[in-house]
Amino acid sequence: MSNTRAAAILFVFVWTLTLWAPATVAQEFEFHTPARALEANVADAMRDLAARVIPVYKEQDQDRYLANLSALQLVARDYTAADGTRRSLRDRQQSASVRPDGRALLIDLYAQAKAVEARDKVPFVQGFTKAFRETVPKLSDRDAYAVTAWIGTPLASFAEALEKEFDRIRDKAKLGQAEAIHLVWTYLAFDAYRNFGPLLESLGSEDDRRRYVIDDDVLIPRGSGVAIHARVVRPKSVSAPLPALLEFTIFDSDNDAKACAAHGYAGVVAYTRGRRGQGSDAVVPFEHDGEDATAVIEWISQQPWSDGRVGMYGGTYAGFAAWAAAKHSPPELKAIATLDAMAPGIDFPAEGRIFRNTAYRWAYINTQAQRDPPDDDDAAWRERNRAWYRSGKPYADLDRLAKKPSEIFHRWLAHPSYDGYWQKMVPFQEQFAKIEIPVLAMAGRYGSREVGTLYYFTQHHRYRKDADHTLLIGAYDDSTLLDGPSAVMLGRAADPVAHLDLRELRFQWFDHVLKGAAKPALLSDRVNYEVVGANEWRHAPTLEAMSNGSLKLYLDATGSADRHRLVQTPPSATEWLEQSINFADRADAGWSPPRDPISKNLVVRNGVVFVSEPLHQPTEVAGLLSGQLDFELNKRDMDVYITLYEQRAGGDYVRLADPYEFRASYASSRVERRMLRAGERQQLSFKSEQLMSRRLDPGSRLVLVLGIDKRPDREINYGVAKAVSEQSVADAKVPLKVQWFGGSYIEVPVRR
Repeated sequence: MSNTRAAAILFVFVWTLTLWAPATVAQEFEFHTPARALEANVADAMRDLAARVIPVYKEQDQDRYLANLSALQLVARDYTAADGTRRSLRDRQQSASVRPDGRALLIDLYAQAKAVEARDKVPFVQGFTKAFRETVPKLSDRDAYAVTAWIGTPLASFAEALEKEFDRIRDKAKLGQAEAIHLVWTYLAFDAYRNFGPLLESLGSEDDRRRYVIDDDVLIPRGSGVAIHARVVRPKSVSAPLPALLEFTIFDSDNDAKACAAHGYAGVVAYTRGRRGQGSDAVVPFEHDGEDATAVIEWISQQPWSDGRVGMYGGTYAGFAAWAAAKHSPPELKAIATLDAMAPGIDFPAEGRIFRNTAYRWAYINTQAQRDPPDDDDAAWRERNRAWYRSGKPYADLDRLAKKPSEIFHRWLAHPSYDGYWQKMVPFQEQFAKIEIPVLAMAGRYGSREVGTLYYFTQHHRYRKDADHTLLIGAYDDSTLLDGPSAVMLGRAADPVAHLDLRELRFQWFDHVLKGAAKPALLSDRVNYEVVGANEWRHAPTLEAMSNGSLKLYLDATGSADRHRLVQTPPSATEWLEQSINFADRADAGWSPPRDPISKNLVVRNGVVFVSEPLHQPTEVAGLLSGQLDFELNKRDMDVYITLYEQRAGGDYVRLADPYEFRASYASSRVERRMLRAGERQQLSFKSEQLMSRRLDPGSRLVLVLGIDKRPDREINYGVAKAVSEQSVADAKVPLKVQWFGGSYIEVPVRR
């Protein structure tokens, strides 16, 4: 489990209870924000705030009212009242046959133990231990797992969340009621966990021993002295052989095996070579995992506790490993379910054929068996990026300048095309036709692996028309996908329909495939996507069927100096505007990209802006942006980025998808680099690899930003014919100049 995952689980609970609550009292509360979460005055400041909110707090939804009131009472240190409020909430939910929530149960246990401590002078440790032992053993495996999933979360993750909330409100003298309640919940998460967190490991282990058969050190031999390390967890409540769910990963993933066992499967987590006790052996990502995962699947099928059927699952790297195994078609593999799956050579370490510095960082951190402590300081890595950028050295020197050599990074750089090195890792072209098993793929439109997920989906359906491959995609970011459901995304409120527990949905889908249960209703078609702004899910048989028309808009050079026009009538084919990029200029080394998909101001970097007329009616944008660039440039290549926004009538800019970045010389083929023609007018067709799905309001405009990549966190393409990783500022003596002609256009997929 990641360091922040349990914190995120609690904040699901927090956000759900607070963000969607209508403000029934226009009350504001003075609050002087503490500097740090661990300061001595924080508890008193939060107690004072909670005490002032309680008398005026109102809420029509009784369950939400009781939950929020209990949080206020706990922070105000009225523990007896809080315990009573929690009991009232629990009684209401039991009478309505609401399933117990493990996260809420922890708050119940905390309130009960604090009340006993205050009333009977019983030490908190004793009271919480007694309450835990009286409550959790009575729960089902699945419900108990929701309680014990917190184990191992460092207190620092909760402190960090509280400090971020302090930073957000620091400039405010007063807080609205919703803000105050949210702050109270954020503090309660921190305060509660620092009280009961140290107790959970022993209590949870005690409960696990009662429920599961756990083998933490399984060795699966692979020959030549190589063994795959695995963890196996099985429920004691089932004696018959079970289907197994396998995660094959490069990361620590202990709790996922227990989650599988809690849902009635044999849970297996296996680790790529070099992980988990193989001494100093280096980890080599991607290259052996297909064969190794296939061997693990065969080993599982031969165990007495296995019924011979295996499903593979997992996020990012484990999602890749599932496809790597599927390439070999082991007969025991019956289904795969991926979450934000990596596709090596497609979306990592390069996307659009442009290498990312994050891939070098990932390689350095993850390709040695032992690295203690891990070198994962964000600020330090950003400074390494900037130092390389300022130096003007070739991209291949990045690790040398950082004084952190990486052999695997250079191995990747040696394969800038999608050549045989990458093709052997996952299915390629006709190999997709052999994959007959059901596939569930889940991704987020603001997730870093959306491109890989869509690659697998489109290629599988291209080469196997009847592929049983289902896609679910919502407006999720990486943390939401990997850490759990949330009512916020990148700091903004998400549509309520997007508040899904994707892991539970995955188990429901496995139950359908492997146990004959009903198929989850949300997965009713091949493509299941959230329409942001409409607060609904739609379903379509193909990506193309998401839309039933398109809006063709031409790039018109007329307009102001910084805002040109997007028009439906083709402008003169001879009109053009020019961009000039000086790659030798490194004064912008401190720049970092904006993360928020919604902003007051449009940040434009080495780009030009085109704006449409206001929309006259609601317009649903759904699908992949495509178009054609009509241009002339003075070099042989360029790295292009294209970003489409909705500009609302009120002025806010909403990014409809992450920027589509691609190397022009690979636009027509990932496999072969085809250089451009310097000094000649030419056309280049493109199709984005990131989905859009949003309902646009009347009065909104479409805003296109078209530009050239030149960033401290990317490989830099200076436009010459040699390998891009070998190019340097010495190749930047002549600035890149590109003329965008009026024949350029975009096609925006719409649903009318």
